[in-house]
Parts: sequence; C-alpha cells; structure tokens
Amino acid sequence: MLIHEKLGISYPIIQAGMIWVSGAKLAAAAANAGVLGVIGAGSMKPDLLREQLNKVKQLTNKPIAVNIPLLYKLTQEQIQTSLAGGIKIFITSAGSPKLYTKMLKDAGAMVIHVVSTPELAKKCEDAGVDMVIAEGFEAGGHNGRDEITTLSLIPQVLKEVKIPVIAAGGIANGEAMAALLSLGAHGVQMGTRFLMTQESSAHPNFKQAILKAKFNSTQLQMKKIVPVRLLDNKFAQTLRELEYKNASNEELLHHLGHGRAKLGMLEGDLNEGELEIGQICSLIKDIPTCAELVKNLIVEYNSAIKKLKPL
Repeated sequence: MLIHEKLGISYPIIQAGMIWVSGAKLAAAAANAGVLGVIGAGSMKPDLLREQLNKVKQLTNKPIAVNIPLLYKLTQEQIQTSLAGGIKIFITSAGSPKLYTKMLKDAGAMVIHVVSTPELAKKCEDAGVDMVIAEGFEAGGHNGRDEITTLSLIPQVLKEVKIPVIAAGGIANGEAMAALLSLGAHGVQMGTRFLMTQESSAHPNFKQAILKAKFNSTQLQMKKIVPVRLLDNKFAQTLRELEYKNASNEELLHHLGHGRAKLGMLEGDLNEGELEIGQICSLIKDIPTCAELVKNLIVEYNSAIKKLKPL
C-alpha cells in the first residue's frame, strides 16, 4: 500500500508541524488540499493544543496528525490530549523512538519518527515505528549534528530500513519532489514551503523577510547545544559572534533566553526574534493558499517526470 493510502490522503506530501506557525488553520487547509495536515504541538501547552484540536475538527473531516517533540516536560500530557482529541497519526521527534511508540500503537495510533541519520532510522524500525521522516540539514529549525544533506541521507536510510521513508529538508517545489521520489523516497515533508502560505500563522513581517531571502540568508547555528537553522538577523549575528568567541553553553543559553522563536516567528520581531526557516527559502517568491500550493506542486511534479528521458 502506498503511504498516501495508509495515511488517508490524496498525495504523498506532509505539511510539517512547525512551532508557532502550524495551528488548526494551516493543518486543516493542508488536509483539505489533499496532503497530511499537521498541528505543531512543540509550542503548545495542553490547553492550547486541545483548543486547536477542537478547532481543526470544525474546519476539516480529513486525517490530521500532531507533531510532538519528545524532550519537553509536557510531552506525555500532549500525547494524552491528542489521543483524547481523536488523533491517530503522531509524528515524534527529538527523543528516543522507544519512549512512546508502543503506548501509541497500543492505542491504535500510527507513529512516524523524524531522523537525521541512517543509524537512528534503524533504531526507529526496531522500536516499531510505522514510518520515518529522514530530514537533511537543509531543513529549517532544529537539525541533526552530522549535517547530512537530504540527497545523501535518503539513499542511506533506504538501505537500512524496510519501513516507508519520507524525505524532508530542502523541498519547495514539484521538481524536488520528483528527484526525491526517484531516489526511492515514499513521500515528502515540506515545512518552509507551507510556512509561506496564507493559512500559516507566521507573522507577515517574517513572510516578507523570507521573500527577500538570498542563497546565503540562513545558517546552521548553536551546534554546541542544539543545532538550528536560522534566517539572518541581529539576534543570529550576535549568536554567531558569541560562538566565534567560544562562548560557554551558559552564555549562549543566556542570549537565547525564552520566547525568542515566538517573538520572531509569531510576533514578527525581525531584529531580536529567532527566525527558524529552511535553506530553500531563497527559492520562494509567493504566498499562495494551501490549495493553490498543492495544485502547483502536482503540476510541477508531473511536468518534471515527463522531462525525464532514458540515457
């Protein structure tokens, strides 16, 4: 069975569950467009998550997933809230796949875990997850320390596991989809491209800054603590200066502070906010609706496939 059939969607595309920008509105719009809509629970306390789950039911009757990082104190509450809200597809990340996979599967849910190395993909398969999302370090937000690109990562993961592999990182158009599916990936996940839609909660200031991004506008930073790809701004520049001076982890964490991602991505402070975005952002020059985006992706994909000729 193809993964979109397993997930109950029309196309093998997942809208990534990003903090501060992937609420009910975006997830429902993505779902209604035929892909897997995902609520990003990483920035939500259980009450807010419950509110978003209730809202998404009013906006769509299509399958919805919840993305839950496994490193926060409220993880178990987020999982229970999601199960109580009828969620049957969980995308987990930033923690051991052994922690909650059995419990979720016993509850009748499907588990997809995000990985950045072939080794972790194999551990996920051994832990019983249903699929993995193999994410290259081109991706926005938090990344693996090994800096494996998507093009290198996907073939290596496919050699290690028999479960479906979904490609992520550096995908913003149908041509990239065609390339990764040609490599053997069973589907793709897109974050930055869905952040740049009308339904995402990203602040208009943030979206406008992305439209102006160049090839070198993002960098992978905070490698000493937790690698994260950021759009260049005053906050990121200060962070780089601290890293170049070999600042201690305490100094870096002090500069990071609390609420930086919310300040930048949701509230639109382009100077002091943390702006998490993928390297592919320089290719994005429009802000369509989710329906328009998915329609264009399929047209681009089909066009790219037709251009392939035997050598």
